[in-house]
Amino acid sequence: MSQIRVNNLTFYYEGSFDNIFDNTSFSIDTNWKLGFIGRNGKGKTTFLNLLLGKYEYIGSIQSSVEFEYFPYGIPREYLERPAAEFAEELKPGWEEWRIFCELNQLGLEGDVMYRPFGTLSFGERTKILLALLFSGENHFLLIDEPTNHLDQEARETVKEYLARKKGFILVSHDRDFLDGCIDHVLVLNRQTIEVQAGNFSSWQENKQRKDAFAQKENEKHRKEISKLKAASKQARQWADKNEGMKIGFNPSKEHDRFIGTRPYIGAKTKKMQSRVKQMENRIQQEIHEKEGLLKDIETPVSLKLNPLRHEKNTCIIASHYGLGYPDGEKLLFEDLSFSVSQGERIFIQGANGCGKSSLLKAILQTQRLQRQQAPACKDTAQKRLPWLQSSTSPFAGEADKPGSQEEGIHFLEQGELKLASGLIISYINQDTSFLQGSVKDFCWKQGLEESVFCAILRQLDMERVQFEKNMENYSEGQKKKVLIAASLLTPAHLYLWDEPLNYIDLFSRMQIEELLLAYKPTMLIVDHDVRFQQQIATRVIQLSKDSRKIAGRRSAANI
Repeated sequence: MSQIRVNNLTFYYEGSFDNIFDNTSFSIDTNWKLGFIGRNGKGKTTFLNLLLGKYEYIGSIQSSVEFEYFPYGIPREYLERPAAEFAEELKPGWEEWRIFCELNQLGLEGDVMYRPFGTLSFGERTKILLALLFSGENHFLLIDEPTNHLDQEARETVKEYLARKKGFILVSHDRDFLDGCIDHVLVLNRQTIEVQAGNFSSWQENKQRKDAFAQKENEKHRKEISKLKAASKQARQWADKNEGMKIGFNPSKEHDRFIGTRPYIGAKTKKMQSRVKQMENRIQQEIHEKEGLLKDIETPVSLKLNPLRHEKNTCIIASHYGLGYPDGEKLLFEDLSFSVSQGERIFIQGANGCGKSSLLKAILQTQRLQRQQAPACKDTAQKRLPWLQSSTSPFAGEADKPGSQEEGIHFLEQGELKLASGLIISYINQDTSFLQGSVKDFCWKQGLEESVFCAILRQLDMERVQFEKNMENYSEGQKKKVLIAASLLTPAHLYLWDEPLNYIDLFSRMQIEELLLAYKPTMLIVDHDVRFQQQIATRVIQLSKDSRKIAGRRSAANI
């Protein structure tokens, strides 16, 4: 057991206006299971890279352990090779028996090491790389968002696995995952850094108490400052009045004054001016002392949404529906029956590769075909919503744009999938690779009001300096916020969100939860955050090979 000591750490990126870390000091124990919490862009991944020695910095980081980072970078050409062939390049000196022991704890057989890596599911890939990570000794492990793209079952397995380990920093935005496998938190607040024993929930409870106390103290402080300012203003008026009496007087009205009183009045005025100055300094000092009370309080701004109301109550009906691809050996799912009514927020669950994202894309394609077959509906919508473009909405993701990679997807379908006519859809694609160029260009292409769009990003705690960068240079969390902000600006009947919270920080997730509960839009959501689902979902559809297993199944109604 040893300590990692960070002393007077200061770091900023070249060309940046603000420091990522500013004279920061703290210590952590190498035996801890440490959760790393903070807003997107606050420096979590940057700090991990500083521990790895990738950047130069001011101050010192002292440690007697070596650091190892997860996820490993897997070159594209490795996808055709089994993990056993390139494991030595990722972790020199790895031993096969130790990997098999770790894989057993993760619920996998050893044969996955000898299958082409690209043929494995995301969950299997993550588990192999975690097994490789924990197969060594004397390393302090830096685990950066291991749950992205994992289904709920895989998340549970990885959570239970990490709960049995120690000696790592875990960056994650999944509250349930953090609570299940950490015993300390390292929190990047707005202005400070704190280390605390416990998990995310215990830290949040303590923070809420501390914030409530700080709010009360700040209210008392405001009242005291108000009284001091009133007294200072009155004293300043008296001093100014006396200052004006030093020179000149009217003998007929001021019988008690003569030319010799001028030095006396001057001395008195000087003393009063000094008292006023001291009072003003006292007020400024109190403000300076008290202003730190609220600097770390998270006060998320309430977001807004403009869902449209469709004339039909039922937006989607699927009856014994099955979906697959022409080159696939079998359907992704079959015999799926459900309906979506206005105001419902339905989560789609299932293992990786069971067709959750494909179902959303099939809905988009069905809507596109309906619009092509009924141009009158589009003309009516164009008159009612002048900003409506050729896509489903001002922001419908790349899947719905002419010439896009996904526009020409061909599905094999069984059964029936019907959408209400004239349905306007806002779609968030889980892929962010198409985000390039400036914010201004993005807003112009999507028909969005730039000032309003940037205001929403600011409400999601995105710094103004980011608006000057090209979006390909954004972090994954910042790119996701771009997609969410664009969707929030889109008045729509139905919102299709495909893993919208990947890489999104905890505080922004809670903002989005509050928004959806307040406005109750009609939604189909694919996401694996258990807490988010518990807060938001009105119903859950479980996709499997036997898709008749549907939670809260509703009977289909006529559209």
